[in-house]
Amino acid sequence: METQMFITILISVVQISIVLSLVALSVPLLILMERKVIGFMQSRIGPKRVGPSGMLQTIADGLKLLLKEDIIPDRADKWVFRLAPMIVLVPAFVAFAVVPFSGTGLNVFGQRITPWVTDLNIGILFIIAISSVGVFGIILGGWASNSKYPLLGALRSAAQMVSYEVPLGLALVGGLMWAGTASMVGIVEAQREAHLWFFIPQVVGTVIYFMAGVAETNRAPFDLAEAETELVSGFHTEYSGMRFGLYFIAEYANMLIVAAVATTMFFGGWLRPFPNVSWLAFLDIFNFILPGQWGPFMSGLMWVIIKVSCFIFLYYWIRATFPRYRYDQLMSIGWKWLLPLALANIMGTGALLLWLGQTG
Repeated sequence: METQMFITILISVVQISIVLSLVALSVPLLILMERKVIGFMQSRIGPKRVGPSGMLQTIADGLKLLLKEDIIPDRADKWVFRLAPMIVLVPAFVAFAVVPFSGTGLNVFGQRITPWVTDLNIGILFIIAISSVGVFGIILGGWASNSKYPLLGALRSAAQMVSYEVPLGLALVGGLMWAGTASMVGIVEAQREAHLWFFIPQVVGTVIYFMAGVAETNRAPFDLAEAETELVSGFHTEYSGMRFGLYFIAEYANMLIVAAVATTMFFGGWLRPFPNVSWLAFLDIFNFILPGQWGPFMSGLMWVIIKVSCFIFLYYWIRATFPRYRYDQLMSIGWKWLLPLALANIMGTGALLLWLGQTG
């Protein structure tokens, strides 16, 4: 019994370590791709000097942040100032505990290893709840800096998070009504059984969710919490060195969470397009390349990576295309447009499901 418990704990530790490592290693790649993509969209070269075609630029930037002096303002609340970046970073990583990366697990030495850390029956609620904690790190960082620009950025971020958290959660309700479960794995299985991705009946919910997700992650054109032209650098103006880097890592980790939830809820998670059409089986290319259990596992992982990458590219595209909103426009979009549309989407989804139940 003790041996079995030890093996179970060891497997959980390995799973957590792999997920954390993959997310942490993805951040430099996302930063590099953003610079390359936006440089292309703006007819610029982008990073070219460090490494072949500038591929090592983000590694050089990370080393630079590690070597920079960690400056704490004299009048700052030092303990809170030090703690705030961690409050932003930790929830962003913890949320990945319930994200399924594939649909097929692996049998290793007689032990079943699932491609997710845990499958909670309230997985979506867990992600929303734990992600909401990150805003406290932004507020505390801005307040503890004891400077006007960080404080203004923190206040903006607090109001923005409150405003867009509501339509974001309501946009997911429509998908939950179709799935009948809040489990992340169960949502994907519900799309398999329904023979369609929930994006099809939830187009409005998908658009609302992604717009609110962009605002929640403080990305352009909703980056009012930083707004370099107005607030220098917003809530992290006084941060330097690796503490500034932690805010940066948390921002991209949150982008990955938004993209992963959108992939799972609306685009079938690890399912390939038209999973019930047999002649499209060639799309699961790893089933024909890798033997046994590795084929389905890698095929599911491949589709998750492709779908998440498409959402990340959309982040870049929006940043390169749209100018920053004024703050009154930001609030107006959240309360006057997204919130009523999200409520209308829920009512429409309920009416549609009731009609289908009566006719089916």
